[in-house]
Amino acid sequence: MNSILSKNVFLVKEHVGMFKASNNFDIFNPETGSIIMTCREPNLGFFTKMFRFTDYKRMTPFHIVINDNQDKKIVSIKRGVTFFRSDVEVFDENEKLIGVFKQKFFSFGGKFEIHDANDRHLCTLQGKWTGWDFKFMKQDKEIAHVSKKWAGIGKELFTSADNYVLNINTSIDPEDKVRHLILAAVMCIDMVFKE
Repeated sequence: MNSILSKNVFLVKEHVGMFKASNNFDIFNPETGSIIMTCREPNLGFFTKMFRFTDYKRMTPFHIVINDNQDKKIVSIKRGVTFFRSDVEVFDENEKLIGVFKQKFFSFGGKFEIHDANDRHLCTLQGKWTGWDFKFMKQDKEIAHVSKKWAGIGKELFTSADNYVLNINTSIDPEDKVRHLILAAVMCIDMVFKE
């Protein structure tokens, strides 16, 4: 597992631009303000690009790759075309399946059940319908949190509505594979719930 995932706080900033079909993000170390990971959609197909500029954007497939600053793959996130509900697969650096996010129907604010590769439930990602606030819950205990609120170092990075902070609870072991899934889920929040 890449040691970069042992950190507990990450700042995520989306690239903004006119006529932008792909979803690209940079992930910063809040202590130094330096980019430590990049998230890109490297192989966006022609028809997917076309549909990204329509009302069908939420239904389009995606394949996001998260690399460290040495361009080494950490995790990739894939979803096919969807109509009602998203099931998103997460793969490690060797393209081995490590988990699946199963979107729940009729949940206010958005909800994913996060499962490992053997379909065992690990935790739940639950959002609030009143704003951009998501919690990772495991047995009624919060293990991570994604929000647009940040009051610490790196505040200057928050220049638009497409930036947020991920806090992973220190109780999660630095080598726990759930860290891969939590990081991947942040991209899913943006692609599935907030587009």
